[in-house]
Amino acid sequence: MKLLMHTCCAPCSIYCIDSLREEGIEPTVYWFNPNIHPYQEYKMRRDTLKEYTKLIGIQSIFEENYGLREFCQNTIQELNHRCQNYCYPVRLEQTAKYAKEKGYEAFTTTLLVSPYQNHEAIIKVAGQVAEKYEIPFLYRDFRVGFRQGQDKARELGLYRQKYCGCVFSEEERYLRRKN
Repeated sequence: MKLLMHTCCAPCSIYCIDSLREEGIEPTVYWFNPNIHPYQEYKMRRDTLKEYTKLIGIQSIFEENYGLREFCQNTIQELNHRCQNYCYPVRLEQTAKYAKEKGYEAFTTTLLVSPYQNHEAIIKVAGQVAEKYEIPFLYRDFRVGFRQGQDKARELGLYRQKYCGCVFSEEERYLRRKN
């Protein structure tokens, strides 16, 4: 199966890639994350993923779009719903569109590995864009391997971020620590 896998970062991709390879599926890693801020964080995650894909010999595509202004314009009205209303849709729609245009048979996302993401919202958005672009969404509940992937990232010395990606998720991390 020719599978395009939206990838948010190297640590989250580890278990996803490993488990898909165990199924005989060799995904193509697809980086498109205009929701990650500030720029140094965006760059660190992107560059770590580039390093990891070279290390494991997997095909990768990097769509460069820092996207700070678009992110702010599209999230400012509903900050508490930014993931469902902007972050998931913008990334999954671009992935599905690219997959369809380039002849992939399906798409998936590493967002499904994190126990911190809204799993049901990701599935819903993925289903909507799959229908829109007429390309199947390959669903896997990768959460069972989250710790395993994080442990492997630590062993490999990969950069492991401390928040989801946007500046507001970083703020939430600090607010939780204050309490």
